[in-house]
Amino acid sequence: MGGGVTGVALAFTNPGLEEFESFAGDHLAELAVEEVCVNRLPMPLKLAIQNCPDLIRSQNRVLGELARRNTRRQNFGLFSLYRTQIGGPSVLPFLELPLYRVLTVAVAGHFRILKTSSDNDSDSASADRAPW
Repeated sequence: MGGGVTGVALAFTNPGLEEFESFAGDHLAELAVEEVCVNRLPMPLKLAIQNCPDLIRSQNRVLGELARRNTRRQNFGLFSLYRTQIGGPSVLPFLELPLYRVLTVAVAGHFRILKTSSDNDSDSASADRAPW
């Protein structure tokens, strides 16, 4: 009986695409701050853009929508897997950004990044080294 109740509770709290969009938008914004503002923004643009991190973070909703469009969800009822592939020249054609691949699990109302990889890495990263 307890297992059935737990299963129903997990299925009921399995986050959907809207929640994923919010989660991904926040995490993509932080990744973009690191990649664009810190690592890749050309010096003339650094001088012209006074507060690059705040500018990018203000776009978290747009970034979440971008992630949602580039994500496939596999819904297993009790949990979902989200496979996202985002980046490269399709995001910002004037900057050379790596292509990121992220595997995220959603269960019991929470998201956890399981695996990441990018064109810059030959190895996959664990959740501890996840870029977002």
